[in-house]
Amino acid sequence: MYQSFFKLSRKPFDLVPDPDFIYLSPSHKKALTYLEYGIRSRAGFILLTGEVGSGKTTLIRNILNKRFERVTLAKVFNTRVNSEQLLAMINDDFGLSVTSRDKVTLLRDLNDFLLEQFAQGNQPILIIDEAQNLAADLLEDIRMLSNLESFNSKLLQIILVGQPELIETLAAEELMQLRQRIGVNCHLKPLSLEETGEYIVHRMTVAGNGEALEFPAGTLDLIYQYSRGIPRLVNTICDFLMLSAFAEEVATVSLEMAREVLGDLDVQNRFWGKRKNGERRQAGGAAPPDSQGEPAPDISAVLTDLCATLSLLREDFNAHVAKGDAESAELNVNLASLAAALERIEQQAPSGAPEETGFVRRLFGAGAVNGSK
Repeated sequence: MYQSFFKLSRKPFDLVPDPDFIYLSPSHKKALTYLEYGIRSRAGFILLTGEVGSGKTTLIRNILNKRFERVTLAKVFNTRVNSEQLLAMINDDFGLSVTSRDKVTLLRDLNDFLLEQFAQGNQPILIIDEAQNLAADLLEDIRMLSNLESFNSKLLQIILVGQPELIETLAAEELMQLRQRIGVNCHLKPLSLEETGEYIVHRMTVAGNGEALEFPAGTLDLIYQYSRGIPRLVNTICDFLMLSAFAEEVATVSLEMAREVLGDLDVQNRFWGKRKNGERRQAGGAAPPDSQGEPAPDISAVLTDLCATLSLLREDFNAHVAKGDAESAELNVNLASLAAALERIEQQAPSGAPEETGFVRRLFGAGAVNGSK
């Protein structure tokens, strides 16, 4: 809708994971390196975790688009299933028939397929996204799949991708054997303030115009404070900011515009609202109840509001300073003009004039006559 106005070839802040737009922060670059290493070295299980919207799926799609030599991939993105359904989805994505097959038959078909791939020199890899939804018994079934092996090699490599809850699930005593088989473990961190600014410019650049919209420091502070460095939320906020700027036909996001858009989106309540007691909180989410049974103060939310207030105070302070500087400069000019006029009067006074001569210098100082501060 606004692409032509901003001279963009595509939407820069779409929510669909697109490897073309991948921004490699230090955390993302490290995770990508670990993933590539794990795949190429045929490590055991690979674990990738990160908060909702941190870029896990985009990173995985980036991996999928890379051409690893002789790799056969299967991807599972729906994990709210039972054991037989999960096995059927794995076989189906590997291209195997799943019609009228029970669990035993599905497992036998998968084993035969993996042996065939091994004989051909191929490397089968299974990627399970949203793995935090898997119950402990399903994770144990997945571990058993890693037992499929030839005389001297594992037949299947498995990458588990999920939210931090997955780490808590894997900590269960009954999953000790699975934990011990995790060869590579990496976690995606939220973007920093500086990285958030770079991320925004990067996406606009990929979309065709890195200078499409200007985000001043105060505006960027608000985007960061309300998104908390989560790329998906940055996309949501910036998409609406571009739409608002397009409606007003401006190329700079003012602080007032950012406040209005963030108010309309109600980011704090929609994305960072408190969860029910007993549920895990997201980064920056509600704290667990205190000993009295009442919810403890949400420190992250308080800090976010405080940072937003400080940002506004900083903007007001800078405005007052700028205004004061302008008024001071004008006063200096007026004083210099007055001093020059009085100097001319002194020069025109009779040579025998009394001690009033030098009055200007005594009042303003010698520098005032020369126009200095």
